Amino acid sequence: MTATMGTPQDTGPVVRGTVPAAGGGQPAHPRRSRPLITYGRWWWALPAVAAVLLIHYLATAGGAVYAFTDWTGIGDFDFVGLENFRRILEDPASIGSLQNTLFLAFGFLVLTNVVGLLLALALNRTLKTRYLLRVLFFMPVVLSPLAVSYVWKFIFDFNGPLNDVLGWVGMEPRTWLADPTLALWAVLVVMAWQTTGMVMVIFLAGLATVPTEIEEAAALDGASTWRRFRHITLPSIRPSVAIASTLMLIQGLRVFDQVMALTGGGPAGATETLATQVYKETFALSNFGYGAALALLLTLIMLVFSVLQQAATRDRS
Repeated sequence: MTATMGTPQDTGPVVRGTVPAAGGGQPAHPRRSRPLITYGRWWWALPAVAAVLLIHYLATAGGAVYAFTDWTGIGDFDFVGLENFRRILEDPASIGSLQNTLFLAFGFLVLTNVVGLLLALALNRTLKTRYLLRVLFFMPVVLSPLAVSYVWKFIFDFNGPLNDVLGWVGMEPRTWLADPTLALWAVLVVMAWQTTGMVMVIFLAGLATVPTEIEEAAALDGASTWRRFRHITLPSIRPSVAIASTLMLIQGLRVFDQVMALTGGGPAGATETLATQVYKETFALSNFGYGAALALLLTLIMLVFSVLQQAATRDRS
């Protein structure tokens, strides 16, 4: 008998794609080749990022340059520095537009969020007709703001349905859109009526994430409805509150369609906003430099309030 010199043969199964380790140990697995899409994943976003930079930020920066000029839309222009902004601060019409814009923005923010949250809570789980009611409340959102505003303009007319209802209950008719005090509230009502459905849907999405077991356990422990809402529901839907608040604040600050359709900025500038004044100064009066300054001011206000609102509603847990 002769002895066979060498290392013992490995009789175990050979796995494809593995390399046997020295000394008969566990096979070494080579590094798998990564798919092509994983190489430089941020490169795939470059076209979208470039489009956003070109269309939004570069165009906005280019328009902001005209805020420091006296350009009329035709011919050459001169740089006037901060002269346009000084005119804004000294112009009573611009100050009134700023005040109206802030009133509509914060009124719109509070009204849509409060009513939208109440509707979401009412149509969340138990009501049998909740799906039909959700559709009905959301329908105004998909309608054109101009079409909705013209319908409400007919409702607010002196001989319209609203004054007819007031006459039936023995109240005096009102000039809703011709009264400087009532006109701004009328615009706010139209804005909130059309957009509350969208806020309701945002809050419904947040309420769907609230665990029912925790609410039921709190109810069994004797917690009231308000305490369950304050300590369980509200903290759980904080992201929805942040999203809804941000969207409503921005939409309220840039309100344009409803004002132009309902009042055109009147009566006597009582409903003029920064957005409508930008349009009039730029396209009606050809004060492109002054209109660009107003637009830049509105953009900065939206940016500042959005950052503050995000800081106020962020999750600190």
